[in-house]
Amino acid sequence: MSILEETIARIQPLDTAAMQAVGEKLDDAKGLGHLRELLLRYAGITGESTPEPPKKCTIICCSDHGVAAMGVSAYPPETTVQMTANYLISRGAAANAAANFASSDLLVVDMGIAGDTGNIPCLVNCHIADGTANSALGPAMTREQAITSIESGIKIVSACAENGYRCFLPGEMGIANTTSSAAICAAICGISPEEATGRGTNISDERLAKKVSVVRQILETNHPDPTDGLDVLAKVGGFELGCIAGIILGAAAHRSIAVLDGFNAGAAALIAATIAPLSREYIMASHLATERGHQAILKKLGLSSCMDLKLRLGETCGSSLAATFLDTAIHACNALEEDASVDFHREQMPTEPPTVTDKTFNFYLHTMPVLDRQSMELCQSRIDNLAKPVDCLGYLEQIATEIAGILADDRPETGLHFDLLCFNKSKSLSDTQKCLMHAFAESAGAEVTLACLRPGLPPTAAFDFGRVTAEDITFTSPLIGVALTENRMEDPCGTKAARLKEALLHENGSLRYAPDEFLAHVPKDLKVDAAALMGAIIAAAHNSSLVILDDESTEIIARYAESLCPAIKPYILHIQPFLLQMGIKTAGGITACLGKSIVDASLHMLNDMKTFAETSVPTANDGPGTRRQSRRKD
Repeated sequence: MSILEETIARIQPLDTAAMQAVGEKLDDAKGLGHLRELLLRYAGITGESTPEPPKKCTIICCSDHGVAAMGVSAYPPETTVQMTANYLISRGAAANAAANFASSDLLVVDMGIAGDTGNIPCLVNCHIADGTANSALGPAMTREQAITSIESGIKIVSACAENGYRCFLPGEMGIANTTSSAAICAAICGISPEEATGRGTNISDERLAKKVSVVRQILETNHPDPTDGLDVLAKVGGFELGCIAGIILGAAAHRSIAVLDGFNAGAAALIAATIAPLSREYIMASHLATERGHQAILKKLGLSSCMDLKLRLGETCGSSLAATFLDTAIHACNALEEDASVDFHREQMPTEPPTVTDKTFNFYLHTMPVLDRQSMELCQSRIDNLAKPVDCLGYLEQIATEIAGILADDRPETGLHFDLLCFNKSKSLSDTQKCLMHAFAESAGAEVTLACLRPGLPPTAAFDFGRVTAEDITFTSPLIGVALTENRMEDPCGTKAARLKEALLHENGSLRYAPDEFLAHVPKDLKVDAAALMGAIIAAAHNSSLVILDDESTEIIARYAESLCPAIKPYILHIQPFLLQMGIKTAGGITACLGKSIVDASLHMLNDMKTFAETSVPTANDGPGTRRQSRRKD
């Protein structure tokens, strides 16, 4: 048997006994949404009922594509070898930043780079040829080369598995590879070239139209068989995509997880799943890429993304975030078996209501600090000139520039201090809730303050309590998560959010009331919660801290706060469902802590990546990058 045949034979169904054991541990941990599904899948993959956070390996597979000669990219073909050097010499690519963020080791593989790689240290040599043939004119490679590319990925995973790696983050570099991936997507998903083809390196409308026509030409020239993954790979794929397919198959054979990044990794997963359908059980999707065909790929694979960050780069930025979510979920699951005697710093709401006048409200609403525009412009200029396609990191770029404006620092450092402020009624936390809060906060490096509310006091008193407590925290913390808990331990997760949604929103999700009158329509027993949260959000923003929201109840109150005081909008980071689509209903800061991870990833991108001037990577020759990218040293 060949390596590929042996690998396919080793892939087994998920371990249902391990999944059941983990499911029983989570019986009292309701409302975790996609995190629960992720934990169960990982238990089934590893066969471990008490799994540990896995050792991670980022594998960037590099190869050139003959179809680049058709002019489908905003960057010249020599970018492939120059970016490969950036990974291993300058160490300033997005993949480097993502690996640093996720504490993942990094391997870079030459699958078929058409350039001199002799001076690039530590490059894993799996070179098949100097790039594929031009698939617009005929098959990209032979069937034998396709098998070799897949078996290269299998061999890499086998070597890594011997060294304890259980989580693989495959990424790629290869100019014109989104053209190959679009052809794979169209062939296997049965959609048109228009539906499968996106902007890749952020190309212009004119070049996009040309790219669509090239994809159509590839398919008409080669007629790939959608039921034969090897045929599709050989005719329209790339060596690096074959390697990623091999990584997925190898991970499945070694009972390890492969976390998909975006469009190209998804196309490679289609190849793997067509060759060995069971391999899809060993895959986790991370984000929904901006490429048109990515949603069709995920649907074909039976996967759901857990983020939408508007990413358009295949260097594991999204998968690195998802891998840290897995780490956090495993840590929380294991914490449920430990001693539940954890406690938090507590602040008690005063028994006597303070005097709060209109002057207090007006002071905050009309003296909100203005973002430092110069810092934001300098930050954005640096981001535009990092060695990557322009605007390819979506909301990670926006978050970094807003933090720059908030802190008046054009390059905010990683590891910003983070506090979690959670409002709750006395004795409303179960042991399970305490364990979950503690575990997620610990993973986020957060100090937790439980602000204990007193029912029966007027909303003005609650507003002042939230204001004072948040001010005290944000004097020293530039990042604050705000959260509520359920009113009673026995209330199902999402009860408070559902009640606020029914009372304050129209059926279409829009705000039902004017911002200065909404509090009158909040259910009586939730008025102090809403008022305290409103006070905390406004005071934190006034103190120039980024406010990271938690579950839907905090989202609703924050939207009313933004309507009341539009100047606070840049200070509020909406997490779910805006950035995360994980269906988490558990309150108490879990979602806010995951949001802190997104902030950390953003700042790693800003600080760990290097600019075009610091590398040998060329700037864009098409699209918006031509206007905004430069190799000039400031």
